[in-house]
Amino acid sequence: MKRFKILSRSGAARRGVFSTVHGDIQTPVFMNVGTSAAIKGGVSTLDLKEIKCQVELSNTYHLHVRPGDKLIYQIGGLHRFFNWDKPILTDSGGFQVFSLAVLRNIKEEGVTFQSHMDGAKIFMSPEVSMQIQSNLASTIAMAFDECPSSVAEHGYIDRSIERTTRWLYRCKAEMDRLNSLPETINKQQILFGINQGGVYTDLRIRHMKQISELDLEGYAIGGLAVGETAQEMYQTIEAVEPYMPSDRPRYLMGVGTPINILEAVDRGVDFFDCVMPSRNARHGNLFTSEGLLNLNNNKFMADPLPLDPKCDCPVCRNYSRAYIRHLFKAREMLAMRLCVIHNLYFYNTLMQDIRDALDGGYWKTFKEERVDAYSKRV
Repeated sequence: MKRFKILSRSGAARRGVFSTVHGDIQTPVFMNVGTSAAIKGGVSTLDLKEIKCQVELSNTYHLHVRPGDKLIYQIGGLHRFFNWDKPILTDSGGFQVFSLAVLRNIKEEGVTFQSHMDGAKIFMSPEVSMQIQSNLASTIAMAFDECPSSVAEHGYIDRSIERTTRWLYRCKAEMDRLNSLPETINKQQILFGINQGGVYTDLRIRHMKQISELDLEGYAIGGLAVGETAQEMYQTIEAVEPYMPSDRPRYLMGVGTPINILEAVDRGVDFFDCVMPSRNARHGNLFTSEGLLNLNNNKFMADPLPLDPKCDCPVCRNYSRAYIRHLFKAREMLAMRLCVIHNLYFYNTLMQDIRDALDGGYWKTFKEERVDAYSKRV
């Protein structure tokens, strides 16, 4: 079965559709991040449907630690657990193992580390990550990889990607085994591989060539937006993109700003995720058609306008800048909820506009206009 179909192109930019057991994903797509099976800021899965979310993203590591993937399996998987009938992507937990763990010991078998929550000893391997993600029954599971700093020493990253490649073969073998078991909830779970290599184009290209041999359903570019410049990130995408299978979706992990997304789409990326829109929203920093808006500024104290006059999200249709700013000052939780809803709607609508521009043949003009607008402040 060919899951990914490209509908139109403009240069390297692609407009496509990715078919899954939980529905079609129109690409380019932004996945809304609900790390612990919830969007921070009091946004429910019912809200997600109203704000055009196509894919929800949750994290293997966090859900393994709490409430436990076996509990979620007993309830019937993530979809039933938090009432969501559309696609879910689960990150492998690799990034959190290397960014949050108190102490860790990396061996060929896997990684032994201490939980960032209570110090409990945890072992994570390619097989364990696949078993956890199978229990969660997500639509797309990410391979377990080592995620070194993008600017780590060349020799270290060289050794790291060799191990990540070996781990990817183990991930695939274990997913194939799990998908064949009668007790598995989602027997059509999809595996995406992850390209690493820091900002070293020789390593990126070599690793991409290696992992593309596994003929997986999709491939991600990992290990970026973690210290390198935006230009280095774009150069890395440009270097590795020609070696990514053209008939499979490309996922740029953890990226990013609206401008980052526009630039990455222009370089051939299809999938995105980032905590930025929800995290910024919880502090009163909003994305709008006119640029960035900091609601904490005094000039918005008596402003009767919506957050974005051109936005038709539920928040902009009903509330003013003055009111939402008041909620922040009064420390009302509603402030965060309203702003998170707006920012996620903005991102989901941006992706719809990108798809429309690619369908309509005006991508280049659209991209230039939006990059200019998003570079400003309200």
